[in-house]
Amino acid sequence: MRKKILTIIIIILAIALGAFSTYFILTKTNAGVRTIYNNKNVNITSNDSINESINKVYDAVVVVETLRDDTAISSGTGFIYKSEDGKGYLITNNHVISQGNNFNVILSDGQSAEAELLGNDVYSDLAVLSIDEKYVTTVAQIGSSSDMNIGDTVFTVGAPLSDEYSGTVTKGIISGKDRMVSVTLGSGADYMMNVLQTDASINPGNSGGPLCNINGEVIGINSLKLVEDEVEGIGFAIPMDEAMVYVEQLEKGDEIQRPMLGVSLLNTTDSYELYLSGIILTRNSPEGVVVGSVTDDSPADKSGLEKGDIITKLGDEEVTSRAELRYQLYKYKIGDKMNVTYYRDGESHDVEVTLDESLE
Repeated sequence: MRKKILTIIIIILAIALGAFSTYFILTKTNAGVRTIYNNKNVNITSNDSINESINKVYDAVVVVETLRDDTAISSGTGFIYKSEDGKGYLITNNHVISQGNNFNVILSDGQSAEAELLGNDVYSDLAVLSIDEKYVTTVAQIGSSSDMNIGDTVFTVGAPLSDEYSGTVTKGIISGKDRMVSVTLGSGADYMMNVLQTDASINPGNSGGPLCNINGEVIGINSLKLVEDEVEGIGFAIPMDEAMVYVEQLEKGDEIQRPMLGVSLLNTTDSYELYLSGIILTRNSPEGVVVGSVTDDSPADKSGLEKGDIITKLGDEEVTSRAELRYQLYKYKIGDKMNVTYYRDGESHDVEVTLDESLE
């Protein structure tokens, strides 16, 4: 009996000693952790800063002010891409300058310079202006949009809302390539644009500014943003490879010449306009673009196209809207021969068209 009592006492003492030891170790250890934490200086560094890349292009970015006579009517962003022969050349969007007749730019250091409009084009949404070369401190490096891949890091520099926020930098990724976006131009015409999609913030005032790759090279020109209450982070930029095709002509003051088919166009869904034109589509009518009228002695007229025909393909490319048809048509040059597939009286036909110049 005495041995059992002694055994129980030893067990109780062992448990008590173990509990005390555990408490002592935990409290001392926690105290030590708190002391080290409170007295330790922690330096946090980031390996993904793009500051050096931003500095390559930052001073090449300007605010573009558009005036009607002496009244400011809008503003956007632009960037200097070339400096030679006493001039600095800069790119912006056509829609930034289209309503003005005088232009002014504000540089990154706050200086203001009068700008001359050299050329602009509504379909590519591009405009080229020039300023005195003395204002140029940095020229943006032009990169290749075709080298970009989905997920690549990009950033923008611009003046969202107004010049008060000039020099604002936003960062994101390439979210999509070769996006076909339908836009309505100032003339009311529908058109498709091939654009890069990005989630880098693009706001009113960013239009015309550079979209840059991780090396600070311009690979796109910010142009559009999808604006809906439930949508966030969908912006679009004109690919630089496509833009540069037109820039050299615009800086010389040359008008961009595009081919003409010689027809007025209606979408198959434009029921009211079709009714007013006296055109009736059947349930078996294919998707395409309806010929509303044909201009006398035009390429369409010479090839035998008629009012009511439904154009379904240009070359090898299907077209289902006026915007798509214009986009595909403007890939051709004046004088090119183009195959047109159209539907008439329940049958599909093909005809070769030689394209003329268009001033539309």
